[in-house]
Amino acid sequence: MGGKPGALESLVMFAKAFRNKTVWLSGHTGFKGAWLAQWLLGLGATVHGFALKPATTPALFNQLGLAKKLRHQIADIRDPAAVRESVKKSQPDFVFHLAAQPLVRLSYEQPVETYDTNVMGTVHVMEALRHLKKPCAAVFVTTDKCYENREWLHGYREEDPLGGHDPYSSSKAAAEIAIAAWRRSFFAHHPVRLASARAGNVIGGGDWARDRIVPDCIRALQRKNPIAVRNPEATRPWQHVLEPLSGYLWLAARLRQTSPIQLQHASAFNFGPGHDANRTVADLVVEILKHWPGRWKNTSNPRAVHEARLLQLATDKAHALLGWSPAWNFSQAVESTVQWYRHTETESAPAAIQQLTNSQIAAYSEAARQREIPWARS
Repeated sequence: MGGKPGALESLVMFAKAFRNKTVWLSGHTGFKGAWLAQWLLGLGATVHGFALKPATTPALFNQLGLAKKLRHQIADIRDPAAVRESVKKSQPDFVFHLAAQPLVRLSYEQPVETYDTNVMGTVHVMEALRHLKKPCAAVFVTTDKCYENREWLHGYREEDPLGGHDPYSSSKAAAEIAIAAWRRSFFAHHPVRLASARAGNVIGGGDWARDRIVPDCIRALQRKNPIAVRNPEATRPWQHVLEPLSGYLWLAARLRQTSPIQLQHASAFNFGPGHDANRTVADLVVEILKHWPGRWKNTSNPRAVHEARLLQLATDKAHALLGWSPAWNFSQAVESTVQWYRHTETESAPAAIQQLTNSQIAAYSEAARQREIPWARS
C-alpha cells in the first residue's frame, strides 16, 4: 500500500517530495480527499486515511477501489483520542486535513454538528500534531467562504477579515482563527509546520454530494430531467478539483524543504482559478450542456436560506511565494468534469475509473508543465 513509485511519477511532480513518504489524510472518503489520495498514491506515497464512511452512494472512494490501496481507517474527527492515536501510529511526514461538514445548506439543519466537525475537528488534529516529534508539513484545508463576504467585485486576499453569514462559512472562519492561534502559540519552534489553504467551488468527476450544482446537473441529465437551478445569477470562482489539490501538494512540499518559504508568510493561502472562471451558475450549467445535451429551469425561491451571490479570490500570494497558478481554464475544467461522468456511465469497474482519473491527473500535470508552473517542472 503505497511506498512504491506510482504510474504518475514519471512526470516528476512536486520535486518527488512524496516518494516513499507517509501521508496522514483526513477526509479521504470524500470527493476531494479521494482525488488527493489517488494522486498521492501515484506519487509513491504511503497514505493513511482517516474518515467516516463515504457519505454518498455512489462515492468516488469506492469507485476508485481506494480501500485496498491505502491504510484505510474509519473514525470520527470529533474523537480526539482516535485522532491522536492515529497520528501517533502513522508518524506522518505530511498531513492533509480535509475532513469537514462541507455543505452550506446542511449547516442550517445541523449547526452544532458543523461547528463540532469543522472547528473542534481541526483543533483535535493540531493537538495530535503537538505530540509529534519529527518534521512534518501539515496543510489544513478550509474554504473561500471563510471571508466576511461583502459582495465585493474584487477578489478576497488572505489578510481580509474572516466571517460568515451561515454556520458552515462561519465555522470555517473559526477554524482559520484556531489554526493561526495554535500556529503562533505552539508551533513557532516545533518540527511540525502548519499552513492553511482556502479554496472552494471545485468541480470534477466523482462528486456525488447532494445540494451541489454539478452533481445535481449530472443526476438530472442521467434521468433526462431538466436541471433545477435555484440561484442562477450567483457568481463563483469555478475550478477543477486538481487546481487546489496541486496547490495543497506544492505548499506541503515547500514547507518540508530545507529552505522553506518564510514561515511568517505561510499561515494561509488562497488557491483559485483565473479571472475567466468567475462565472455565474447559469454560465456553468450552459457550459455543461455543451458536452451533455439537456435543458435547465430557474427554480429560484426568495424565501430560501441565505447563500452568497458574489465571491472571488485573489491568488497573488500563492503566485508570489509558491509560483503557483492555475493550469486549466473554465472550459477545460468543465469539459474534463463532464467527460469523467459520461465515461464512467459505461466503464464502471474500479480499474477503468482509476485509469480515467489518472489520465486526467496526467493531462492536468502536462498542462501545468507546459505553462512552466514550478511544481510540474522536472
